[in-house]
Amino acid sequence: QVHVVESGGGLVQAGGSLKLSCAASGSSFSINIMGWYRQAPGKQREAVAVSTSGDSTNYADSVKGRFTISRDNAKNTVYLQMNSLKPEDTAVYYCRVFRLGVYYWGQGTQVTVSS
Repeated sequence: QVHVVESGGGLVQAGGSLKLSCAASGSSFSINIMGWYRQAPGKQREAVAVSTSGDSTNYADSVKGRFTISRDNAKNTVYLQMNSLKPEDTAVYYCRVFRLGVYYWGQGTQVTVSS
């Protein structure tokens, strides 16, 4: 089992920045994909940024150039630096971890961007 915990959400004005953190604990060896997803009210959950163990990263078009995903493999932690935030970035942000054929989700952290 892998336990996933996000932190760092909050309320910020448009144009501001936030940094989210996601820590995976428990049987956390052999984690090879860590990523961030978000779900806004009334919308489907969508991928925001994904990082593989081979240092490959992918971003949603809507966040390219504004968000940066990074990871500390020694700590089994992944971060999401969010800059130039927009009201449309408002959502619950979830961390997802992939290990040995199983996906694990965190409980989510709320990000609210005011205009």
